[in-house]
Amino acid sequence: MSGPASAPETPISGTADLVRYLEEGARPDPADWRIGVEHEKFGFRTADLAPLPYDGPSGIKAMLEGLQRFGWQPVFEGENIIALTQDGQSVTLEPGGQLELSGAPLETLHQTCLELNTHLFQVKRVGGELGVGFVGLGFQPKWRRDDIPVMPKGRYDIMRRYMPKRGALGLDMMLRTCTVQVNLDFGSEADMVKKLRVSLALQPMATALFANSPFTEGRPNGFLSYRSQIWTDTDPDRSGMLPEAFEAGFGFERYVDWVLDVPMYFVYRHGRYIDAAGQSFRDFLAGKLPACPGEKPSLRDFADHLTTVFPEVRLKRYLEMRGADGGPWWRLCALPALWVGLLYDQAALDAAYDLVKGWTAEQRQAMRDAVPRQGLNTMIGGRSLRTIAREALEIAGRGLAARQRLSASGENEGHFLDPLREVVATGRTPAEDLLQLYAGKWQGSVDPAFLELAY
Repeated sequence: MSGPASAPETPISGTADLVRYLEEGARPDPADWRIGVEHEKFGFRTADLAPLPYDGPSGIKAMLEGLQRFGWQPVFEGENIIALTQDGQSVTLEPGGQLELSGAPLETLHQTCLELNTHLFQVKRVGGELGVGFVGLGFQPKWRRDDIPVMPKGRYDIMRRYMPKRGALGLDMMLRTCTVQVNLDFGSEADMVKKLRVSLALQPMATALFANSPFTEGRPNGFLSYRSQIWTDTDPDRSGMLPEAFEAGFGFERYVDWVLDVPMYFVYRHGRYIDAAGQSFRDFLAGKLPACPGEKPSLRDFADHLTTVFPEVRLKRYLEMRGADGGPWWRLCALPALWVGLLYDQAALDAAYDLVKGWTAEQRQAMRDAVPRQGLNTMIGGRSLRTIAREALEIAGRGLAARQRLSASGENEGHFLDPLREVVATGRTPAEDLLQLYAGKWQGSVDPAFLELAY
């Protein structure tokens, strides 16, 4: 989850300004398109596998302070350090202390994977000194919700009060889930719409390929991606498959209309968050927001509001792919490889569009509803998601080969897809492998996951 937005304080004169704000994110030259990867991970005390508090010798604050030896600069909210920044990257805190790397916009997957591995090396070095480890899973396998300390960030207090009013699992989303996502550019409004439609339609495929959350409080929960299931009962106003994106005439203006109808969480003023939960951004535009009477919003306020909508693919001034569970290091580079391969080469994008263009809204939703339990066995149009994933990976491989972004040793980016090719070849999601370990080698305990899947 984001902190305060970095958009300008420019006053908004009308909805046309909001449409223009999104339009200005377009990068017409594909040579300017970049890749930004974000990933979250659960921190734990290695001595007893307990969650990390904010304060204390083995706490999140100590981690953030320790990482500063590598050149990271601290960001404060009041007296609390809540983030780090360096060279276009940031390290931030999720509500339950999950540590997130938001990577810089980079040109190649080789650079992105190096950035990820550098961050994980730094985290492991500091964590080892503090008796702290980090693990990659989509849902916390051991802890109860009430066991998890809440991080001292003002927006999270507002969300914790509001979310139970809109869904039964919103607090679980905040405190007990981790994801990996990739942020990608578009060249024009038409390019954005095509990429958004392809990625929304195929987001359940990514959920299946990365499904990695089969445990709750020490036991199997009946799902392969419980993280994905949680989003179905978090807040219907701001999450889901965004069926509007497939309607004729969809573009930036229609997306702005949808965002404006999503209730607000907060307004950020003078270093603090003002509770506006459930109030209307349209009222804010009219100067009638109860939380800030007489005030009108700036573009920064709109950018903040954009961070509080959670469709399966989110449009800001780039596209965010949000369907995958967090996982171990060897799968983190596979997610950007999948989407870059599908979306950053025109022939690949056209082929991916042909793969999904015949699906109806009802079919897409049914697939989304089924995939948390059924994974690659989910059916759509008489075909299994495993079959579709095989075709999509072939398309992505061709797309990466066509990019010809080579490493120093002359290797293209296609090998980053190998972990996903293995999932499709075996037909077994990562979650099914974990369930097999739980029933066998782990002898009915989730504790070994903290060691075997640790970064």
